[in-house]
Amino acid sequence: MISGSGRMGREVLAAVCRQPDLEPVAVTDFFAREDVLSLPEGAGLLPFGADPTALITRTRPDVVVDFSHAEWTPRLAREALAAGVRLVIGTSGLPEGFLKELEQLCRKRNTGAVVAANFALGAVLMQHMARLAGRFFDYAEIIELHHESKVDAPSGTAIATAQAMAQERGKPFTRPPTERENLPGTRGGELGGVTIHSVRLPGLMAHQEVILGGQGETLRIQHDSISRESFLPGVLLAVRAVMDRNELVLGLDRLIGLR
Repeated sequence: MISGSGRMGREVLAAVCRQPDLEPVAVTDFFAREDVLSLPEGAGLLPFGADPTALITRTRPDVVVDFSHAEWTPRLAREALAAGVRLVIGTSGLPEGFLKELEQLCRKRNTGAVVAANFALGAVLMQHMARLAGRFFDYAEIIELHHESKVDAPSGTAIATAQAMAQERGKPFTRPPTERENLPGTRGGELGGVTIHSVRLPGLMAHQEVILGGQGETLRIQHDSISRESFLPGVLLAVRAVMDRNELVLGLDRLIGLR
């Protein structure tokens, strides 16, 4: 079952339709006002509605893939896990409290879930490389760039990257003090000593650059998602892998052997 009928939800639905070993059974969305949703390329119709429990009871999915809204995801997750349905979640901006609750629910229900800030395999590798590089540099900044419709800032990928770098380093990065900020907010936000800058513009999809500075040198690690297609291999990987999991997995890196 797909949760979310926006652009990413429809991309995931189309990708699932192309897989011989996967079958879409329903789509749920808080904003659903119809009973059916057309499948890509005129392949038929699917049950479509705003009540995930009713759809789960009717269609009995193995997995719910959620790319929706941070206010909708907790309700969906609780109802799915209560029914023994596994979860793959790519919704951005989920609060830490919910992730802890999700971990407890997975343990209680003995049911798996995968939550990832980014499903592009290149982005996962970018984060991994940044984590390793953080051991050797005292200064680091992140510039993340997304399309103008992204609802949160900074991105979940930028937050996860900064957290992983600081954790690997074992202490915060050095953040140069600014004696006078002529325009408030110019220096961006900060997490673990890593300064994070967010850019929102039409024409962008999802991009991130990690810049690390040392004596007489800089190291730049950059990843660009040109289209939403870049996320689909990771989503499909997670859908298959979660069937063998009975706990919460945070990050796609754990599924591809990086941690």
